[in-house]
Amino acid sequence: MTTSEPIDIAPAASEAALRLIVAECFGVEVPTFQGEGPSGGHPALFIRLSRCNLTCTKCDTKYTWDWSQFDLRKESTKRTAGDLLAWATSSPVELVVITGGEPLLQQARLVPLIQGLLAAGKRVEFETNGTLPPVPELVVDGVRFNVSPKIASFGIDEVKSVVPAALEAFAASGRAAFKFVASSVADLDHIAELADTHRLAPVWVMPEGTTADAITATTRVLADAVAARHWYFTTRLHVMAFADARGR
Repeated sequence: MTTSEPIDIAPAASEAALRLIVAECFGVEVPTFQGEGPSGGHPALFIRLSRCNLTCTKCDTKYTWDWSQFDLRKESTKRTAGDLLAWATSSPVELVVITGGEPLLQQARLVPLIQGLLAAGKRVEFETNGTLPPVPELVVDGVRFNVSPKIASFGIDEVKSVVPAALEAFAASGRAAFKFVASSVADLDHIAELADTHRLAPVWVMPEGTTADAITATTRVLADAVAARHWYFTTRLHVMAFADARGR
């Protein structure tokens, strides 16, 4: 049985209570870049938070939530916003990607970190599944949201993964791109329905796969149909370059 531990995201008074549950940070010691979406190819730092509110069977970061396969104590640590800010500002790289898991589970605790990053001249992208609307303190200049609603072919019940109010909040923010993982042309038809129903734009499509061969094959299945819809297409550059190694 898979489990995804709930998190109390209520604001807390002390610095210790404001610690974030982190799976890993990378991009300072060994440089890397954003592998997906509108900033694909840009040099980037990554702060991957632990825990998720979904249990997708095709998830490639199950070490952030699936405690039937991974050891909670080994796969996460608690770090303060000050610690993470010091780590990020030790690098000249401008883009900081906050990912997961589902990072917006901890968004109230993220506000001080995001404010510090912006004050230091960084820009921030959130990678989110789009089930939780962002708090107003995060909908500010310098912050973008790569919203990736998970459809049924990704191994999740859409009753849980498609939350209309949250998607519409992201669309209304003017700071979101909507990135869907797809494996077939039928998936694209369904994505079109969701985009039309919830007024999601711009739409990015990313081929499903965790190996270079799988991504290449799926890209060829989808490319013509994505182009015909005048959507954006993104590969998974980190998989192509680093074979989906952790910390790259």
